[in-house]
Amino acid sequence: MKYLLDEPIKGAIGPRKYQVHIRWRKGSLIADEPEDAGGMDTGPDPYSLLLSSLAACTLATLRMYIDRKNWSIDELEVRLNLFQEEKEGTLLTVIDRDLHFPPGLPEEQRTRLLEVADKCPISKILKGSVKLRNYEYRSEETDKKLQYSNGEITVVWKPDFCKHSGRCVFGLPDVFNIQNKPWINMEGADSASIIRQVEACPTGALSWHQNEEKTNK
Repeated sequence: MKYLLDEPIKGAIGPRKYQVHIRWRKGSLIADEPEDAGGMDTGPDPYSLLLSSLAACTLATLRMYIDRKNWSIDELEVRLNLFQEEKEGTLLTVIDRDLHFPPGLPEEQRTRLLEVADKCPISKILKGSVKLRNYEYRSEETDKKLQYSNGEITVVWKPDFCKHSGRCVFGLPDVFNIQNKPWINMEGADSASIIRQVEACPTGALSWHQNEEKTNK
């Protein structure tokens, strides 16, 4: 398993209600709550951010499709909103997505673009099965680290970060075996194979480095 983002989205909040600083790989933005919810409305609220993600994904997907088809459509617009209601003890969320096409666009193209919009990755996430997992983030400086070496490379394991050891066992069972102590056998495979499996770790619990060459004195 590999995360979709090379770097996680990071959020932080201070004493100011309810301004949240969000960092992504190339910059930052501010989220806030509207004034009627006690915030200062200095940035989009969480619902607006959710719908903004869908808007961006929808329009980017449509642009890719239009360009691939060489259709002459210069501009598209989407409007999104949502409502929620309780049904039989379950909270139902309905998102309405209205696409605005240029005047005179053939009906066949309109129909096809509506179908394509439903295939954008965020649409698939929202319509699919989503599992939300919570973990406590721990600072690397305070975490326990164990090291394993085969003389050529050293694998560093941070137990407090480890959440997916089963993937290592499945990917390289001759090296990773949670039934053994130690659970990492550096003689079970060549260094290149070990490096590939370590670099597939989604949480950063595993890392590796090249050992310094020993010189004969």
